[in-house]
Amino acid sequence: MSFGKMNGFADIKVVTKTKDSEGFATTSETVIASIRVYREGRHGSERWANLATFSEATDLFRFRAIPGVEVTTEHFIVCDGERFDITSVENVKGRGMYTEVLAKKVVSSIGKS
Repeated sequence: MSFGKMNGFADIKVVTKTKDSEGFATTSETVIASIRVYREGRHGSERWANLATFSEATDLFRFRAIPGVEVTTEHFIVCDGERFDITSVENVKGRGMYTEVLAKKVVSSIGKS
C-alpha cells in the first residue's frame, strides 16, 4: 500500500455523551483522527467473495496505523460526506503498519419516500 493509492480523506469519529450541570445528557461527535484512506466499494472481486461472512459490509478502508489510537467497532468513519459504521477492524499481516476496516454505509430513513 502506498500513499498513491490512499487518495481519499476520512475522519474517524466517536460519539461522546456528556451531562451538563442540570443533569441533561447531550451527545456529540468527536474526531479522533483525520487520515488518508484507500476506499474500496463492494463488488464482485475475489477479495469480496472471500469476505462473504461480512455480508453487511459495503466498503473496505485501508489506512496507516495511528500511533496511540486503537480503532474499534465503537467508532465510525465519515468519508466524502457519507457515514460508515465499523463492523470489523484488522491489523494487516500483524505488522502494525496498516489497518483494514470493513464498514457498513449508514443510510438515513429521514426524508425518504
